[in-house]
Parts: sequence; C-alpha cells; structure tokens
Amino acid sequence: MVAVVLVGHGSRLPYSRQVVEKIAEYVEEMGDFEAVEVGFMELCEPTVQEAVKKAAESGVDKIVVVPVFLAHGVHTKRDIPKMLGLEPEWDDDEDDHDHHHHHHHHHRDYTPVDVDAEIVYAEPLGADPRIAEIVIDRIKEALGEE
Repeated sequence: MVAVVLVGHGSRLPYSRQVVEKIAEYVEEMGDFEAVEVGFMELCEPTVQEAVKKAAESGVDKIVVVPVFLAHGVHTKRDIPKMLGLEPEWDDDEDDHDHHHHHHHHHRDYTPVDVDAEIVYAEPLGADPRIAEIVIDRIKEALGEE
C-alpha cells in the first residue's frame, strides 16, 4: 500500500497553495493510492513532516514524496531530504559558497519525520514534453488562439 505526499514551496499568496492542492486532487483521481497529502517548505501549513505523518496514518508501508518543483535546487537536494530523514545531496558548506538565493527558513523545523513507513523520494518534474505541451497551450491562450 502506497501513499503520496506532494511538496510545494509555499507562499503568502493563496493561489500557490491552491495549485499544489489541485494537482494533488488530480493525482488522487488518476492514481490508485491509499492517501494523497500536500506539505509545504515554508509559509503554508501543513509542513512536509506533518503531511508525511498524515500519510502514514493511512496504514501504508511506503510513502512516495514528490517535490512539485520544475528542477533540483537547494530545497530538493538538501532541505526536503533533511525533513524526510534522508541523506541530503547538498551540504551546508556548498550552500554557503554557491547558493545566493536568500530565503529565510529559520522558522521552519527541519527535524526529520519519524514514521513506520518507508519513504521513497521522487525526482522533481524536470524537462518533460508534457510540460512543453502546457507551455504551448499558455502561448496560444496569450495570443488569443485558444
């Protein structure tokens, strides 16, 4: 039995949260999972750890965590793995020298979640022809060619 947790960045703007929640609804409808939860890196609740705990409550033995990000970055390589109790691929020394995108995450708890299910960490969305199709749709909409 498998549950899914979609991880969004989080924002003060409600639309950001609604987009991730809507994607979760589609995943729930299109997939065959015991539970589909959402968690956020910052500024929104629930946290990543809270979402994983809620998914675990459905009695699953695996929880697949999917970052709803286009590409890898410090969040997907360091922060989310830390929250999941996995080994981060991006260490803090690397961050000090190479990462100049300043977020203030000091208020977010990075304590690893502790659940009785195996956590499987998926890749972000990445470059995919299906995303290109959405981009083409947006271009047509912008040109009034819907």
